Amino acid sequence: MPHSKYDAIICDIDGCLSPEHPAPTDLCTIAKIAAWNRRAREAGDVPLLTLCTGRPQAFAEAVARMVGAFGLPIVCEGGVWLLEMDPYRWSMDPRITDGHRDLIREVERWSLAQFEGSRLEIGKAGAVTIFHERGAEYLESVVLPAVWTRISDKGWPLRASMTWTCVNIELEFISKASGIDRLLASTGLKTERLAGIGDTMSDMAIRERVAYFACPANADEKLRAHADFVSDKEEAEGVLDILERLKG
Repeated sequence: MPHSKYDAIICDIDGCLSPEHPAPTDLCTIAKIAAWNRRAREAGDVPLLTLCTGRPQAFAEAVARMVGAFGLPIVCEGGVWLLEMDPYRWSMDPRITDGHRDLIREVERWSLAQFEGSRLEIGKAGAVTIFHERGAEYLESVVLPAVWTRISDKGWPLRASMTWTCVNIELEFISKASGIDRLLASTGLKTERLAGIGDTMSDMAIRERVAYFACPANADEKLRAHADFVSDKEEAEGVLDILERLKG
């Protein structure tokens, strides 16, 4: 039986398996990716695909069920959680204390009071994600600088960054990178036998921990410069294209 040179693939969700902006997911292509994972589990001649996302645990679980991401831990909420689908369990990074969680709740209350028209992503336990009715330009020009100032003035152990659609506020010692490190420690996987897929600069955490890294066509230009391969197809079709290149 032929075996892949890689043991696993670590894949982002938004911009890769689903659109960055609210839009229907390409379920026909997702079904083909699920078939890939079924083959990985049953035949073992292609590597399992698992997930690494800034999204909350519940969202990651829903996508995991669609693509059959069973068998390896999933990095959720930008490293806050590791989720396992079989056996079904999840664990928060043990460095996050009750005090850190209280701080996150304080930041949530401040954000809603400070920025009229803002709304927070539901389901986050160790991070805050701010959306605003005025869109990404307002978030980047008004909300993000105010958040940076607040963090600096208060001396909070937090960092803030802009994505395509929102502002993320995260504990400074938690990231996709720390989540992947926990994944590797719990599984014994080695970076030299890993592949990765991402679309934004936060996915440099994946790039830096895999031997082969690829992007769909819609990826940020700055990230594309670090890729071993960039598909000419977008989002899920791009992921499927990348998977086809990883056979054998």
